[in-house]
Amino acid sequence: MQFSHKKIETNATLLMVLSFMVVTIGGLVEIAPLFYLQNTIEKVEGMRPYTPLELAGRNIYIREGCYVCHSQMIRPFRDETERYGHYSLAAESMYDHPFQWGSKRTGPDLARVGEKYSDEWHRAHLANPRSVVPESIMPAYGFLETTDLNMKDAGEHLKANQWVGVPYSDDQIANAQADLVAQASVDGAEAMLARYPKAQARDYDGHPGRVTEMDALIAYLQMLGTLVDFSAYQAEANVR
Repeated sequence: MQFSHKKIETNATLLMVLSFMVVTIGGLVEIAPLFYLQNTIEKVEGMRPYTPLELAGRNIYIREGCYVCHSQMIRPFRDETERYGHYSLAAESMYDHPFQWGSKRTGPDLARVGEKYSDEWHRAHLANPRSVVPESIMPAYGFLETTDLNMKDAGEHLKANQWVGVPYSDDQIANAQADLVAQASVDGAEAMLARYPKAQARDYDGHPGRVTEMDALIAYLQMLGTLVDFSAYQAEANVR
């Protein structure tokens, strides 16, 4: 046995061939099953595509570099789940292009920030972070409240996401601009709510009759982590 090992280790060609065989077999074992699966992500009840307003808010979140300091991926470790909530599921990012995972946390993870704070808290935090978190080093984004949201390409944005696999219907695309305005309004959002279950519709920025970038960003933040009923997962874990 020792002699055989020595023969392999002292023969570069033989070592390379055998290494290639091992890597090939291991690769086939890992990759081949994927060709027989329709989806590698387990579907989770409650997940839906973003509303046009949430999607616009997500674009602003990325544009302003929020992902640089805030991850959206809670790892399955006790210290993380006790602080942030249930660990992140792959299905929660299935409609993200690109996803907002990461390991850099200058600020807290935001995967479960939805409905944790009020809209007023978010407005104050974005306008002047130190007014609610004195030790914060986050820059101010007060200009979002005075910047009207560009809504003219809402339908095209949904269509682009549809091309990469997000299941937006033709009806959702056709009504994208109307749904965007309706979600940031005080009333008249019934049709939008029917198209997007569990969506929240209200005046987010405190300025009724006007849709701002602040409306969009807060709408996006307020839905993060709210679509999946994690009590079912907790019950299953307790049974085990």
